[in-house]
Amino acid sequence: YAETVFKHFKGRVKYWLTFNEINVMSTMPWNAGGISLYANEEQKMIAAYHQLLASAKAVQLGHEIDAENQIGLMYAGHFSYPNSPDPVDIQGNEEFQQKMLFYVDVQCRGVYPNYKLKELERQQITLPVQDGDADILKAGTVDYITFSYYLTHVCGKETKGILKGLNGLETGYKNPYIERSEWGWGIDPKGLRYALNFLYNRYQLPVMVVENGLGAIDKIEPDGTIQDDYRIEYLRSHLVEMKKAIELDGVPVMGYTAWGPIDLIAASTGEMAKRYGFIYVDLDDEGNGTNDRIKKKSFDWYKEVIDTNGENLSI
Repeated sequence: YAETVFKHFKGRVKYWLTFNEINVMSTMPWNAGGISLYANEEQKMIAAYHQLLASAKAVQLGHEIDAENQIGLMYAGHFSYPNSPDPVDIQGNEEFQQKMLFYVDVQCRGVYPNYKLKELERQQITLPVQDGDADILKAGTVDYITFSYYLTHVCGKETKGILKGLNGLETGYKNPYIERSEWGWGIDPKGLRYALNFLYNRYQLPVMVVENGLGAIDKIEPDGTIQDDYRIEYLRSHLVEMKKAIELDGVPVMGYTAWGPIDLIAASTGEMAKRYGFIYVDLDDEGNGTNDRIKKKSFDWYKEVIDTNGENLSI
């Protein structure tokens, strides 16, 4: 498949990603790898090993077919703060981040990090390593990093790590310093600047935000308009922080794409009521409606953002 699309789009597509949100294997393996939601850790880690090898092979193949190709990874953006200065909370937060970031470590550095190898050893998990695998991983490191960003977590010594939706992990802690969406997801624009710096400082590779948006209940006004100022403010505040990361911190940000252009069934909850788009689709959770499309207020606002490459962020 990779060979087919690399050849078909040669000269027309330059930027590629291998696996979407590859670390979701650790939180929702059905979505990441088509394996049981109830898969044990050994099954998940063996599946992840094959995905990491496949990613490395795709990177090599993409470079061979077209030297202009840039091949990246996609990380489901789980970023967390320690619950307190307690060293035990600091360590608990580090362990949570390692669980998520080991995928990025392998794709960027070409080797399994020691912390993961020791964890697998403690769990008595043996990966199906074959001769030549280490060379494949080493030769197939990515050119850049992309990630989704919706929220941040708080973790510590008693982190639960229970999944509630694709990105809505319930860690057992709450951040009292940020607001929350109607679905309980933390709204943390400053966390995006933190995330951009965190990834760049850890890997020294260009970064790109490929998903960022607000799931909210949208209401059609009597005049037929949808006044989603809350979505505009969400996106504006995140773009302001991204601009700071670029201009004040020197992070090489390749680009930004919002999630998403048009309303669709929210993957995290399986409902239409949780809307992300700039275009409203007249369907409810039961599939009832006219299917009509209506531009929201955010549509023209974001069009202006694109036209000015992010320079005009006024409301």
